[in-house]
Amino acid sequence: MTFHWIALALAICTSLGGQVLLKSGAVGEGDFIAQLFRPTTMLGLMLYGGAALLYIVALRKIPMSIALPCTAASYVAVAVIGYFLFGESLGTQKIAALGLICGGVLLLATAA
Repeated sequence: MTFHWIALALAICTSLGGQVLLKSGAVGEGDFIAQLFRPTTMLGLMLYGGAALLYIVALRKIPMSIALPCTAASYVAVAVIGYFLFGESLGTQKIAALGLICGGVLLLATAA
């Protein structure tokens, strides 16, 4: 079962990397088509595909009702990365919401 949890963790990290690359591709000039063909955008989309494959491996042994909510851990990381890399806001209410997400993910992961 540990292998499947590792696959889930890798799926979350890979998806997170894809999200950051998609945001990087969205910053800058040009229309949607230009953004779509930027190397960062294309790599971000490939990472999402890899994350989906890893998620499928994880679902072989982890119930979907636990695996999918665990992917919410990426919301926390994305908020922190958005703050440091892209200058996005991270106020008290957002931090409290992220804390609730962390608690829910931990509660679900330990219920498995």
